[in-house]
Amino acid sequence: MAEYTFFTNPMSRGQIARWALHEVAADYDTELVEWAAKSEAFLKANPLGKVPTLVHHHGDHVHVVTEAAAICHYLAEMHPDAGLLPETHEKAAYFRRLFFAAGPVEQAVVARSMGWGVDDPQKQGMVGFGSYERAMDTFDMLLSDRDYVCGDRFTMADVYVGSQVDWGLQFGSIPKRKVFEDYAARFRERPAYKEAKAIDMQLIAEAQEQTSSP
Repeated sequence: MAEYTFFTNPMSRGQIARWALHEVAADYDTELVEWAAKSEAFLKANPLGKVPTLVHHHGDHVHVVTEAAAICHYLAEMHPDAGLLPETHEKAAYFRRLFFAAGPVEQAVVARSMGWGVDDPQKQGMVGFGSYERAMDTFDMLLSDRDYVCGDRFTMADVYVGSQVDWGLQFGSIPKRKVFEDYAARFRERPAYKEAKAIDMQLIAEAQEQTSSP
């Protein structure tokens, strides 16, 4: 049995976790999740039925990790030799940007796609991201003076933050600003990014081929 069982669907946030798995060279098995027919093993691991879900077979223990940002950091902790954890002086930048992307950025993008918004400035503080425009301006500011989340060194936070930028630029949910496009150009050159992306793109192509076959 591999060290990890990775429940995912290639057309999902599972792409984030696969990239993280490749960054640490993890030994993992993939269990593909079909939206209409979720397996008993998957629902036992995550009753919410949400991907990605990672099961860590750790000696005599089995640990389940959900939520893409948590999976990313967990893998960095479990594989410190990969060198993707923050140094002490990098932790403030690492955690601020990791959770800003997982919180306000995620909320702002989803709210905009759903047509939700709050115009009253006094009530914007209640929704956690203010407004889409304020969230994107702040995200821009948080990345504008550095190559990566922690400065000039790639860390695991860049897998999650970078995935938000990557996905957003591709689908138009994040504005095409120079700071985001330059950042994306840097992390897209990483071997682990290319390896993981190639796997998911192949899985998507195979699924589309099956769907179009008579």
